[in-house]
Amino acid sequence: MDAMERFILEVLQQQRDRIVAFARDIYRHPELSDQEHRTAQTVAQAFSSLGLRVQTGLSGTGVAARLGGGRRCVALLGELDAIRCPDHPDADPVTGAAHACGHHAQLAALYGAALALTQPAVREALGGEALFFAVPAEEKYGGKCRLLREGAFDGVDAAVTHHVHYVPERAKLLLGSMPNNGVRFSRVRVTGRAAHAAGAPHEGVNALSATTLALSAIGLQRETYRDEDGVRVHGIITRGGDAANVVPAQVELDMMVRAKNRRALEDAWEKTCRAFSAGALAMDASVQMEPLFAYAPMRYRAATAWQKEIAALLLPPGDVAEVTPAHFNPTSTDVGDLSERMPVYNFTTGGFEGALHSAAFRMVDEDTALLLPARMMALSAWRLLRQGARALEEASQGLQDGAMARET
Repeated sequence: MDAMERFILEVLQQQRDRIVAFARDIYRHPELSDQEHRTAQTVAQAFSSLGLRVQTGLSGTGVAARLGGGRRCVALLGELDAIRCPDHPDADPVTGAAHACGHHAQLAALYGAALALTQPAVREALGGEALFFAVPAEEKYGGKCRLLREGAFDGVDAAVTHHVHYVPERAKLLLGSMPNNGVRFSRVRVTGRAAHAAGAPHEGVNALSATTLALSAIGLQRETYRDEDGVRVHGIITRGGDAANVVPAQVELDMMVRAKNRRALEDAWEKTCRAFSAGALAMDASVQMEPLFAYAPMRYRAATAWQKEIAALLLPPGDVAEVTPAHFNPTSTDVGDLSERMPVYNFTTGGFEGALHSAAFRMVDEDTALLLPARMMALSAWRLLRQGARALEEASQGLQDGAMARET
């Protein structure tokens, strides 16, 4: 540990109460994807108060704040949105939004890293640009995918990302990028013809029956998927008809198809589309598939030497673990798309209990959930920018190797 790293850690310890208060404020005001207006304003004000160059309104509600400058740029990411989990004890009573995925911890880590890196002595020695990026709509609509298309990541050499543990893990800190499923999310509309369900059902076309056939076919297709591809097909009916005595004229569903690689994802998607087409054909209905968003699979990236060195500064060996090729997270994230454009250095932390996206999810250890990721974020930016071109060139080579592996 050099003197500047020791100073960064001292600053974060001194600022503990501010970081915790910030996280609690975000937690008490959860907002759904693309509706994170208060959250974005809170983040923007916090960054502005530190003298950062702040840009708001990126792809809707995104907030970017820049520190320093130079040829190299490292982005530190946090996600603005909560999920809809109305049964959660701290859910918003109107929207049902709740921070049951730990994104408030990411934003607290982002704020903590900014508190440390904006210290004059650190700022002057950075050797590059740190981009603090609070991104919208990870849970729905793919905020990072939109930002990539809009050029918001242009000029960024590498990104550092954090999440609470995706899968059961006893260690406080898990280093490396775990393979994640890619996903395709679509809205499905099955259209038939209304008629009196008792008086003249033969004059109708039952869209719900067509949907039932499709869902049965999707269920029967499960044996066609390889276990190693991690395929998941799931959805909900959001509209199943208008009245019990009317033949359903329209059914709407939200459907998600996931898989570990692009080949399996496209195969499962094609089978799902065929199932809906077949169900509609059998009942003389019609079907429309409206794609809403898609995330690329996230590939495995082992922990780097410098990540391990930082972890050794923060925790005893028994509290640190590393991602291996055997790890797998069947959920999906738009970080997968980012990882195809630049090196992404990920880590996950504990401090929570209960399943993600459930009413049981809650924080139990503020130091592990909030302070530990802030320390990792700050020191990761410091190491990447101070190690400079060598570290980022090695990262870029790893990205090229990964791209070749994806093609095969």
